[in-house]
Amino acid sequence: MNTDNRRVDVDWIPVSGFRLRKAGVHFDAVRVDGDDGRRLADLLDRMTGGDPGPIVTEANGCRGVYFLLPAASTAHRSWPRGVTRYNSGAGGVGYVPVPALDGPTWPLAWRVPPVANDRFVHPLLLCTAACELLG
Repeated sequence: MNTDNRRVDVDWIPVSGFRLRKAGVHFDAVRVDGDDGRRLADLLDRMTGGDPGPIVTEANGCRGVYFLLPAASTAHRSWPRGVTRYNSGAGGVGYVPVPALDGPTWPLAWRVPPVANDRFVHPLLLCTAACELLG
């Protein structure tokens, strides 16, 4: 484990590159693709004074933006169209790409890196922002 990972004590972040992490174990995730995802990240950033919780961006393909939320927090909410949920709910298993804090991680990057093992995006705040932006 690298020193950055020990400093923030986040054991699910890989030391190098990126890894797929099973949703619902350490966190759930919500993905919004393209410009909508980036606008949602900007809105959440403004709503939280620059501290929205961990957000991962993807530079290729659908250009997904992954918002990491507490485990078991996405399954029983009504999310707007354009939102993909990753959790360990009945009927499926989801995997979320997680980049290392340093080094080459393309096509993934931390828009907002985690600051603690138990600090995530607030589900109600994200859902409210997503409904406002995506309808």
